[in-house]
Amino acid sequence: MSKLFIVPTPIGNLKDITFRAIEVLKDVDLILAEDTRTSGKLLKHFEISTPMQSHHMHNEHKTVEHIIEKLKSGTVVALISDAGTPAISDPGFLLSRACIENNIEVDCLPGATAFVPALVNSGLPNDKFVFEGFLPVKKGRQTRLLLLAEETRTIIFYESPHKLVKTLGHFCEYFGEDRPVSVSRELTKLFEETIRGTAKEVLEYYTNKPPKGEIVVVVGGKSK
Repeated sequence: MSKLFIVPTPIGNLKDITFRAIEVLKDVDLILAEDTRTSGKLLKHFEISTPMQSHHMHNEHKTVEHIIEKLKSGTVVALISDAGTPAISDPGFLLSRACIENNIEVDCLPGATAFVPALVNSGLPNDKFVFEGFLPVKKGRQTRLLLLAEETRTIIFYESPHKLVKTLGHFCEYFGEDRPVSVSRELTKLFEETIRGTAKEVLEYYTNKPPKGEIVVVVGGKSK
């Protein structure tokens, strides 16, 4: 029976992959990978020889129909991203939606997602939160920030290292310099760090120490 497995991969430390994920990746007929070169290293490490095919944000609109036909023909497929859980700020939503529309079973395995450890270790309330992912780069950015300035729940963002200082500056401007912020960088990796403080304090820290690596920013909600 055809089936799509959505398989999380480690966000840094290879030991964070699950036994089930390795088993699925070995058993399926085809692995869809965001970057076959990056995923090739992971598969080689765990001695997984399953064929791979490229599936990323630049080609997913064109390849979904072809993949659905493969699944209908009985091919069992696994979808992985470069790191973390597919479809969370990565390709995956279009394919999973198309599978559901075509009555093809979708099975998402539990596993690594960067924002969960960043939220938990931020020290900010996590009983209710909003995941924003990446803010708009230009169009709609101000509108989004004005809306989020009124959000009372904890807010989670992904950000690239070369845009972090600019974004923290916007948080000071729109949310206020005293808004609590936690920045987690390079989670599970050798140089992992979490810097906590007010928006102004964290901005000053990264202005003086330009960041590198993958970044999750957790911002406290507006006080009621």
